[in-house]
Amino acid sequence: MTYPERFSNLPDYAFPRLRALLDGHAPGGEPIAMSIGEPRHAFPDWISRIIADHAHEFGKYPPNDGTPELLNSIAGWIARRYGVQVQLDRQIMALNGTREGLFNACLALCPETSRGGRQPAVLMPNPFYQVYAVAALAVGAEPVYVPATAETGFLPDFASLPTDLLDRVEIAYLCSPSNPQGAVASREYWAALIELAEMHDFRIFADECYSELYREMPPDGALQVASEMGASPERVVIFHSLSKRSNLPGLRSGFVAGGPESIARIKQLRAYAGAPLPMPLQRVAEQVWRDETHVGINRALYVEKYEMADAIFGDVAGFRPVEAGFFLWLPVDDGEAAALKLWTETGVRVLPGAYLGREVAGSNPGQGYIRAAMVAPRDDLQRGLIKLRDCIYG
Repeated sequence: MTYPERFSNLPDYAFPRLRALLDGHAPGGEPIAMSIGEPRHAFPDWISRIIADHAHEFGKYPPNDGTPELLNSIAGWIARRYGVQVQLDRQIMALNGTREGLFNACLALCPETSRGGRQPAVLMPNPFYQVYAVAALAVGAEPVYVPATAETGFLPDFASLPTDLLDRVEIAYLCSPSNPQGAVASREYWAALIELAEMHDFRIFADECYSELYREMPPDGALQVASEMGASPERVVIFHSLSKRSNLPGLRSGFVAGGPESIARIKQLRAYAGAPLPMPLQRVAEQVWRDETHVGINRALYVEKYEMADAIFGDVAGFRPVEAGFFLWLPVDDGEAAALKLWTETGVRVLPGAYLGREVAGSNPGQGYIRAAMVAPRDDLQRGLIKLRDCIYG
């Protein structure tokens, strides 16, 4: 019996690696979970009522692309948030969480060979959300890990890549606000990337699932900038989720939007292999995308946490205040050693930054960092951050 080689070099996923690192050691205090980005703020209480009211619809097969009501709700949100009008039946599809979409869109849109019959390349930041790499490998493309470091503003400098490489790029993944660093792509950054994509004829996959968690100004969106530039509607594909915006990671509700041809091909693949969101959960999502009150409350809670982190780490060399999202990207000598020390001495659980990156030319850009998720209740988070500061930087 043989197995495919294309996934043979994948490291263990980040959280099994973390368990292997820490679970053989007793915590040095009451455990405080800061490793997983699982939102803990309350979601609106009316959500449970909607599920109950539509529970009978669990007995129906749900529409694969999303109910008309859900697609209308999403289109309305895109118009309000980004000032872009999209066609319900041609430019949007509901997702069972954005990870599904980020993977399947690559399968649907990345060709078997690039121009000149060469192996296609898929660009991604390094560190990055790990589904980008496995999607590239699944289609036989070369994953290209582009450093996103302090020197580049924690965003990848795709334009610095050799022309010969850029000419065989088919897809470039970009997360803004970024995971794990919380960096935000400016309007100018998006415009330059779109121009690069037009020059070398590749698509941009914009992972924007943290877009509604920010300190002051809402981040610019890729579709918004592309529309203002008059770029091809096929140039940008965006992915959004209710997990972070609305504290509903268990709802598994998101969407993909882009040009009609791109969405048609994604829909075609999903008709064969997708797992649509159950009807009662689509009914919830219809209402959640329309409501901004709970989003503003959620954002204000995260701003309080940003300010708490500023106060606790303000004197730490290399500390960078969070722009958006809910992760702290903290400099250390060695991420694994720091995570182990923190766990065994305090019980605070964080993720080594190297687990989110890849080693390229002998260097992993995440090696000298730990990622701390600011998702715990306020008092627990404050206690955890103080323990972290005193243990690692004291």
